[in-house]
Amino acid sequence: MSMTVNVPDDVARRLEAAAAARGVTVEELAAEVLTDHVPEVGEAPRRRHLSFGGIGASQHGISHQVDELLADGFGRG
Repeated sequence: MSMTVNVPDDVARRLEAAAAARGVTVEELAAEVLTDHVPEVGEAPRRRHLSFGGIGASQHGISHQVDELLADGFGRG
């Protein structure tokens, strides 16, 4: 099956640049992107994971000490 898809010019330019960088045709890259992001009929859509989901979970900053810091009066004028 063959299909024509119209996209805005800026998207077309990005797709062309990405395809050239990967050494594939625009059609191959577009097919890959669509395959990765369009669910099969009857298949539940994939849940997207937001990149900021782990904010505050690090043990390297002070976020893990928030209760202790607040109890000590941190942030009070």
